[in-house]
Amino acid sequence: MFQGSRPKNAADAAFPMRRDFLRAAAVGGVAAATLPLARSAHAAGSDVIRVGMIGAGGRCAGAAADAMEADASVRLAAVSDLFRDRAVGKRDALKRAKPEQVIADDDRCFGGIDGYKHVIEASDVVLIACAAKFHPMYVKAAVAAGKHVFCEKPHAIDPAGIKAVQQACEEARHKNLGVLSGLQSRFSASISETIQRVIDGQIGDIVAIEENFIRGPYGSIQRPKDLRELEVQYGNQYRFSWLCGDDVTQSLVHNLDRATWAMKETPPARCHGLGGRSSSQHLLGDVFDHHSVVYHYANGVRLYALCRTTLNCYNETSSVIMGSKGTALPLAGRITGEKPWKFEGPNPNPYVEEHRQFLKSIREGKPINCGEYMARSTLVAIMGQLSCYSGKEVTWQQASSSDFFFPPKAEDCTWEMEPPTKPDEQGIYPVCATPGFSKNIA
Repeated sequence: MFQGSRPKNAADAAFPMRRDFLRAAAVGGVAAATLPLARSAHAAGSDVIRVGMIGAGGRCAGAAADAMEADASVRLAAVSDLFRDRAVGKRDALKRAKPEQVIADDDRCFGGIDGYKHVIEASDVVLIACAAKFHPMYVKAAVAAGKHVFCEKPHAIDPAGIKAVQQACEEARHKNLGVLSGLQSRFSASISETIQRVIDGQIGDIVAIEENFIRGPYGSIQRPKDLRELEVQYGNQYRFSWLCGDDVTQSLVHNLDRATWAMKETPPARCHGLGGRSSSQHLLGDVFDHHSVVYHYANGVRLYALCRTTLNCYNETSSVIMGSKGTALPLAGRITGEKPWKFEGPNPNPYVEEHRQFLKSIREGKPINCGEYMARSTLVAIMGQLSCYSGKEVTWQQASSSDFFFPPKAEDCTWEMEPPTKPDEQGIYPVCATPGFSKNIA
């Protein structure tokens, strides 16, 4: 099991350590549910497991393809998206790739705000990868219906959303339902072994961590034609903060998950961040295009986290864990210093491997539940994002106890509502936050 001191405060109690972590090349921290159970939900009297997609973008389609690749008895039974034509299009593409495993006909391709309800009804395992604002609501609905869930990162975009995810994951444990996180680093053999060696002390004491996710912008950067404003925003979630939570939460969460894992699941005590949007670029949307966050841990370690979505600049995706006796590079599966090491074992695709292990655990009646680390790591990202937006220091205690949410609430969203932000006459949106003036925690 993972050892190490942890902060003693009320907020930390919301993220208790699991005592049954699997080690090394297993799942590096994923624990199976331990409640007694009957066979978990899948098509009665059959080896078939029906999966359904909520969201018809590239990531949800990728998750469906990965699940079908991982288990030949998986069948894609239903697809939904706010835009039904996208649901049909992704169904058709997956049908061409996996003709025997796609059984969703046109009557099982749904559009609109309530399409997700039909997918949940038609599925044993619900795959959720869409605008992250809706992730907590969809996880909650799927678990309430007795279904297993895969949820892509980020699992929420604000503290209120994290609380909803925690509650749903706890309900899933009581119902013996699986919840799989899209933080796929936990299912990479090379990353798992590298971080386990860090935990075991191969680089000595961690001194500092550097995390980079710097690259060009996500999604469409030009305004689509012939859509009303709300459709533009619904259809381009990565460009609008009220839908995606912005880039620390949306993208850097992968890095922050690896760092939190290496820190033995101990959250930072506080953080300060800065960010904004480059004045020379007026791309579609209201999100920031650069962020920097410094996380402070109770033991004195600092984590320096950088993300950027700017065109024509230097790019780097990396995790660098610096210790008193060496440096670990989890994405490279390598350690330098006094005890150098390089991963040389089999390294299955973690996107497929996570579904292989998840589906296997469901069949065995011991479904994996990733709820604790998926909530913890996402909240680490959220507190950094809120610090960048407000310009204020944010503590773990504040983030854990806050009920802040980015309006409107997911359950209040409709096709007819006024969008939370609108462009000016030149098509330029106001920046989503003003550091020093915007409030979100206090």
